[in-house]
Amino acid sequence: MSGDDYQIAGVLSAESGDTRVAHGAQLVRFVEAVLANDVDDLATARDAVRDAVGPAAFVDVCATVASFSAVVKLADGSGIPLEAEKAERTADLRAEFGLDGLWKG
Repeated sequence: MSGDDYQIAGVLSAESGDTRVAHGAQLVRFVEAVLANDVDDLATARDAVRDAVGPAAFVDVCATVASFSAVVKLADGSGIPLEAEKAERTADLRAEFGLDGLWKG
């Protein structure tokens, strides 16, 4: 744990706010462009992230986005349920952000 105070609400809201993550605005915009599959916006967002974090970290950003996308698609496609232990540990967080409505399980 870094001890830093991050704001997850800045990622989950319709209007991306201050996440308190370095280059958070650029990262959120990049992820949103990837998920939207908007070629023009993706090119702009990609350039902004690369400029903000540098070429080596940009590769890490892309790998992270790809990994999360693949894991979520695999879980959703196969119907893997949320384990009881994880459901219990994350109940408050999921309720706070309305995450339970995003999937059935």
